[in-house]
Amino acid sequence: VDEDEIYWRHRKGDEELEWSHNSTHLITQLTQCFTNAMVGSRSWIGGLFHRTNTKRNDKFVDYPLSPVEEERLQRLQERLQVPYDETRPDHQESLRALWHCSFPNVSLSGLISDQWKDMGWQGPNPSTDFRGCGFISLENLLYFARKYPASFHRLMLKKDGKRATWEYPFAVAGINISFMLIQMLDLCSEDEEAFDILYCIAFEMMDAQWLAMHASYMNFNEVLQTTRMQLERELSLEDINKLQDLPAYNLLYK
Repeated sequence: VDEDEIYWRHRKGDEELEWSHNSTHLITQLTQCFTNAMVGSRSWIGGLFHRTNTKRNDKFVDYPLSPVEEERLQRLQERLQVPYDETRPDHQESLRALWHCSFPNVSLSGLISDQWKDMGWQGPNPSTDFRGCGFISLENLLYFARKYPASFHRLMLKKDGKRATWEYPFAVAGINISFMLIQMLDLCSEDEEAFDILYCIAFEMMDAQWLAMHASYMNFNEVLQTTRMQLERELSLEDINKLQDLPAYNLLYK
């Protein structure tokens, strides 16, 4: 191994550590975003993503939920409590399904395989990456792959724009986006699918920002912060009454 290769290995290792530390620090700040977006007459947001004790004009507002909405919210909150368990057959099957959706013409050699790195996992065992966000982050990726396969593959394969030499790892970025939204919404969406759709929108927004900023690996946190700001602005628009009205929703392709 020559000196240049040793240098780049050490540099990449240092950057991966910085990615992990900075990403965690940044994501903890994103909770502020959704509160800011709710200031004003945006009552539909309260209905779509119920948040108790939301501050508006120095007062706290509670949005009443119907029994059906309460049930949906409860189911969604329960999803958050499920850690990824690599010994559970249903979790294993979901992971296999994600591979099949991602690479339908490529056989998977095993749930622990270097093949997973092709999708943007940090190592041969994706279960280690799920520890920070749980099973819902796998559900989000799988929903994206099934609901909007064209968008999913375009982002995963980095088909659009002039890409960086060191791109963001797709699967790990997906987990970061799940965690970002959970923090932003206090995981209080009463509509289970609305949360998943917003995940898909945010992923598209993040990739669009990545290209617009000509970003590379070490710029991911900056891109995520810019995505947060754009999402906050779109949620605050006066003519937005449902997620499908968000300008970024038009980025999605089935």
